[in-house]
Amino acid sequence: MRLKRSKNYRKLMQAYQLHFGFREPYQVLLDSSVLEDAARFSIDLVSRLEGVLQGKVKPMITQCCIRHLYNAVPKNDALIHEAKSYERRRCNHHELEQPLSSLECLSSVLGSTNKHRYVVSSDDIEVRSYFRQTPGVPLIYIYKSVMILEPMPTASLEVRDREEKSKFKAGLKGQRSASAGQKRKREDKDSGLEHERIPIEQAGAVAKPEAKKRAKGPKGPNPLSIKKAKQSKAAPSELHDKTSNIKTMEPNRPSSPAADTHGASTLDDGESGKRKRKRKHKPKGEGGTDDRTDQDTAMS
Repeated sequence: MRLKRSKNYRKLMQAYQLHFGFREPYQVLLDSSVLEDAARFSIDLVSRLEGVLQGKVKPMITQCCIRHLYNAVPKNDALIHEAKSYERRRCNHHELEQPLSSLECLSSVLGSTNKHRYVVSSDDIEVRSYFRQTPGVPLIYIYKSVMILEPMPTASLEVRDREEKSKFKAGLKGQRSASAGQKRKREDKDSGLEHERIPIEQAGAVAKPEAKKRAKGPKGPNPLSIKKAKQSKAAPSELHDKTSNIKTMEPNRPSSPAADTHGASTLDDGESGKRKRKRKHKPKGEGGTDDRTDQDTAMS
């Protein structure tokens, strides 16, 4: 539980640092009520404050709060000595015969904006309820020997949300320098043309393409899973035309194979003067050996 509480306190102080400009060492304003409770529960006030705020602290006390300790009944000298060891915050109320209350004194020191980034530590309920209305004031109190840092009040949350929204809008619109706008106006005057400037929101809406509407109903089959259509056979007339075209493109050749053989034989006779006979082979089952011997005897 203690680890979870310290983690929450660290996040809370980081939020105060980011949005309200708090930094270490934290200036903690103490009043007489929290000093009396710390002495009653034997609490080391400075070390507890450092543990709650997750950083170094600078305890401070006003002149009116010290006067409250002097006027207390019974009077605690040890507590007065401890309060004098803290840094004195001048409230300029020492000229008054009676000291102001803690609420009046601290409200005059912090003002309406908490300009000096004070952390208020008080066990007075009226003081804490009053400073919840002031944005950017962390509040600490002691409850049953436990020191507690209050969550960020509503006034501080509203300031934080307003600041984040302004940063978000500035990031969308973009920040242009004043010189850039003057230069654009000067160029428009020189050219003599008046251009209508479209806001960035409308320009983005025009440039954005419209999304395609999906057709309702069952989807068609996957084109990759469909078999390709077979090519239809050509008609006989088309085949005839193709063969005729091929014949016309071929060169002139002899009409019969006999003519080829005759021409080849005449050439061979002219070259060698003797016609050569080609030997015809027959299958072995038909007595190929006898025919071969007969042909050899006939040629001899």
